[in-house]
Amino acid sequence: MITAEEFLFFTDRALDGMVAVVTELGDDLVNERPGPPQTNSPYGIVTHCIGVLDFWVSRMVAGRQVERDREAEFRATGKVADLVARVERAKRQLHEDVAAADPRGPLREPSPQKYRDTPVGRTQAAALLHAYEELAQHLGHLELTRDVLRVHNGS
Repeated sequence: MITAEEFLFFTDRALDGMVAVVTELGDDLVNERPGPPQTNSPYGIVTHCIGVLDFWVSRMVAGRQVERDREAEFRATGKVADLVARVERAKRQLHEDVAAADPRGPLREPSPQKYRDTPVGRTQAAALLHAYEELAQHLGHLELTRDVLRVHNGS
């Protein structure tokens, strides 16, 4: 079975990859949407990933009360430096929460309905894996978004 150290290696790598992409894009492009209005900006994608960690790890695994507006995550805008600072805070919190997790223990509250009959809704370990799944998926989205923005902006 995977250790906390191994798990954090992969989550840190995904989050560090996101920081590298938004830093590369800079303030000029980080808030740009690469296509139709329903596409997401790099800033929104990373903000959403912080929300995923807040919900699935801080709330469902660690049991802290977390208020989340999922739709607002995708509309978020701001400066790269502020976003990087938020990612670094999220990483520190993730490390604390994973260290205190009980992998075989139940979630701290019932999962959202769509996950109740899946492994994600059963144990803290599964919720942690789901959080990593989301980070990995969205890192790929972010890299594609960066590539499209570069083409559209002549970079």
